[in-house]
Amino acid sequence: MHGRICVVGLGTMGRPMARRLGSAGCDVAGWDSDAEARKGMALASLEETALEAGTVITMLPDGESVASVVESLLEQRDDRIFLDCSSIDVATTRHLAEMAVAAGCGFVDAPVSGGPEGARDGTLSFMVGGRSDHVARVRPLLDIMGRRIVHFGETGSGQAAKACHNMICGITMLGVCEAFALAESLDLDAGKFLDLCRGAAAQSWILDNRCPVPELAPDVPASHGYAPGFAARLMAKDLALAQQAASTCGQTTPFGAEAARRFARFAASGHGELDISAIYRAIRPDSMAG
Repeated sequence: MHGRICVVGLGTMGRPMARRLGSAGCDVAGWDSDAEARKGMALASLEETALEAGTVITMLPDGESVASVVESLLEQRDDRIFLDCSSIDVATTRHLAEMAVAAGCGFVDAPVSGGPEGARDGTLSFMVGGRSDHVARVRPLLDIMGRRIVHFGETGSGQAAKACHNMICGITMLGVCEAFALAESLDLDAGKFLDLCRGAAAQSWILDNRCPVPELAPDVPASHGYAPGFAARLMAKDLALAQQAASTCGQTTPFGAEAARRFARFAASGHGELDISAIYRAIRPDSMAG
């Protein structure tokens, strides 16, 4: 149906997405700029790895990286479709889509939510933008990798939805961290407080999957040295994209702006590779060692 699929970007999200496709019987090759990451999945170059691929999936950290891949592969063949699952800006997305269509290719933006757990289990949520015929071509792949696929409309609308979504996540992460810091300062039992919140109105995906206090929950990054998960530098990038989008349409987002400042400062202070829940260290630095 899709022939070979080339997944470009074999990091925290890209590798389990590629494995999910492979386990469903797809012919998958992978490429990453890091030689260790691409070991066993790639040929000598990106161009050689992608040569037979009818679909190229990108899961990369920024728009410049996505543009580099699309531009380098655009002239290889005129029947392929690019499925960008990265979180990048709307303007770059629309520009790349125009280039792809002009070259006889397709382009769909489909940023994701659900973290590496969702990528591993095939339960991601995809926020999709693009022409309906292009979306129809990649829909079977999205169904393998995800549980919820929402087509918002024209190219770039998936990225717009992701910017809004991650603004909620960033604000919520700060709220959870501040609430646990306050609870501990008031000498509340943090475990009991977590149990309360999980069964009350404060429940959220962030609370369940990114509880910031070490050892309260076994399967969250905080209990594993804050290994991501979702790296703080990527949240800082996504919140900046949300602020860029807000500026473009004239919408004021003071909570989003504050979250963007806090995560940018945290990432710049040398903690960018830690999970987003590690920002708890900046909110209650006396609560943990290291």
